[in-house]
Amino acid sequence: VEMLTLGQYLQPSAHHLPVERYVDPKEFDDFKKEAEHMAFSSVASAPMVRSSYHADLQAHEAQN
Repeated sequence: VEMLTLGQYLQPSAHHLPVERYVDPKEFDDFKKEAEHMAFSSVASAPMVRSSYHADLQAHEAQN
């Protein structure tokens, strides 16, 4: 695994699991720093990041 995406779960409807807590954006910055320290080649970490978030750019970064 070289690429990592971290984002906030959002409850899509009342029929899905509720959000247990909202993660502060600063925590996502801290997660990114830790992931980079763990040698991930590309990290996207923010509340609205999804697995497809800039996937093309992340793949390009991972190859370089």
